[in-house]
Amino acid sequence: MCGIVAYVGNREAAPLILKGLKRLEYRGYDSAGIALLNGDGLKIYKKKGKVADLEALIADKVLHATIGIGHTRWATHGEPNDVNAHPHYSFGKRLAIIHNGIIENYSTIKQSLIKKGYEFQSQTDTEVLVNFIEDIQKNKNCSTEEAVRLALQEVVGAYAIVVMDAETPGQLVAARKGSPLVIGVGENEFFFASDATPIIEYTKDVVYLNDYEIAVVNDEGLNIKNLENQEKDPFIQTVELELEAIEKGGYDHFMLKEIFEQPRSIADCMRGRLNADEALILLGGLRNHIDKLAKAKRIVFVACGTSWHAGLVGEYLFEELARINVEVEYASEFRYRNPIIKEGDFIIAISQSGETADTLAALELAKSKGAVILGVCNVVGSSISRITDAGVYTHAGPEIGVASTKAFTAQVTVLTLMAIATAKAKGTINEDTFRRLLFEMAAIPQKVEQILQKAEEIKDISKLFTFASNFIFLGRGLNFPVALEGALKLKEISYIHAEGYPAAEMKHGPIALIDEDMPVVFIATKDSSYEKVVSNIQEVKARKGRVIAIVSEGDVDVKKMVDFAIEIPNTHEILMPLLTVVPLQLLSYYIAVMRGRNVDQPRNLAKSVTVE
Repeated sequence: MCGIVAYVGNREAAPLILKGLKRLEYRGYDSAGIALLNGDGLKIYKKKGKVADLEALIADKVLHATIGIGHTRWATHGEPNDVNAHPHYSFGKRLAIIHNGIIENYSTIKQSLIKKGYEFQSQTDTEVLVNFIEDIQKNKNCSTEEAVRLALQEVVGAYAIVVMDAETPGQLVAARKGSPLVIGVGENEFFFASDATPIIEYTKDVVYLNDYEIAVVNDEGLNIKNLENQEKDPFIQTVELELEAIEKGGYDHFMLKEIFEQPRSIADCMRGRLNADEALILLGGLRNHIDKLAKAKRIVFVACGTSWHAGLVGEYLFEELARINVEVEYASEFRYRNPIIKEGDFIIAISQSGETADTLAALELAKSKGAVILGVCNVVGSSISRITDAGVYTHAGPEIGVASTKAFTAQVTVLTLMAIATAKAKGTINEDTFRRLLFEMAAIPQKVEQILQKAEEIKDISKLFTFASNFIFLGRGLNFPVALEGALKLKEISYIHAEGYPAAEMKHGPIALIDEDMPVVFIATKDSSYEKVVSNIQEVKARKGRVIAIVSEGDVDVKKMVDFAIEIPNTHEILMPLLTVVPLQLLSYYIAVMRGRNVDQPRNLAKSVTVE
């Protein structure tokens, strides 16, 4: 949530920061702002709306500066408006701050500062923090760095901050806890950002700041300390990310690009890990844990949103193949429920960003109780990858569209590999089944490509449902989580109310909604539940519901009874979610576009949820 960009060096800061904010706009787009420091002092410009609105505001301003901070906001405290936008001045206008996260005890601090004569312009917790830092700086007569360190010892909550001081030009002070912050290291210049996407154009050398660390950059270079004032050696890593990966590449939207990238992203998930010809699965990140996983009595997946749906698929996979008891938990509920966790339980976190606040908190809870914690995430160097005992990267590449598409199929691909490898180690599948699954998995990217070739057909179907007010998505078995994911995608980007259900549950309530105005999407591929799903379709058609069905190639029976059928290639039943979800992504995308929605930046949503 929210995007941070900051720079100090020899370049013009304003254009660099504005370009970076555009690349981070998927993280928050309620408002944007920039602060610059030059011979005329510390100046802040901010505006409700997109980065483009900020650019229009400052078009006629003199913006020469080689140091600056910028922010794009997803509102938490205070409505989206010009005043609540970041950066924020301190009361004396000596300091400016940008902040991701939430300061939970801001109200107590604010009341104390008001008694000292401080006045506040905004409704934000961030303005409270910068005034708290200024107050310490004045009372202790200390440096900005020291004031930040002392302030953060009193703060409860999550934060990634960058602070600029009008009286120390050429210096930026940054800190993090629970919200990502990466430092780009160039030649006599430094960059700060919420992730690496604004940085890679200028340098691929980065330092990922850890929780409770403070970084100071100035003429002397980069210095890192923790909140106890102990110095830390910066660990510089090379970012494996190319600039073209974060551009639209000729597509109208990032979401459409990412849907069409899935043949490659799924193949990348399997590259170096699956060798069908030699009947091998090699998961390097789990090399020392697969045998332990095979002996596990219990696995708990913790995740949020789309990742939770991937976890539901994982539940079916591990129970079916490896015969291990699996539970799937919303991370936000798991952490507050005093869950029963035993030593030897495996807690597996699933997160695209690797920074999801609730998922991180769930892992910390599980770790404290002696569980083995594993991670499945996309972002190298993310918090989840660092806190876990082991894990697997999805290697899906950057996902800029807020509504996850390739992240879901990448996560399901990794979970499938994990389940098959665990089953093989445990001996719950025979050699013939193991080999068949590997060959079927190797063919998935090509089969996804075949589905994508039906995009125009799906677009034509979508045109007929642009003005629908409600949708129901139904599936059984492994395709029930896909129904949930299809409904989530549609509601996220089109704002149409949509619900996903197990098809058999339709009779227990949702069938009351069926009439000629209710579109119902069935996942009706030929699997072990096929006949049951056919019966459910007949029940909907008997009540005049309009049915769109995802069917197996060559199916003529279902095609006769539904209004629209989208054929997909055949594969092994346990791999079907990797195919059935793709037409649902396209259906949601085209409906949303035809309704005039901003599919990459849907209202009220942000890509990386780093606050509770």
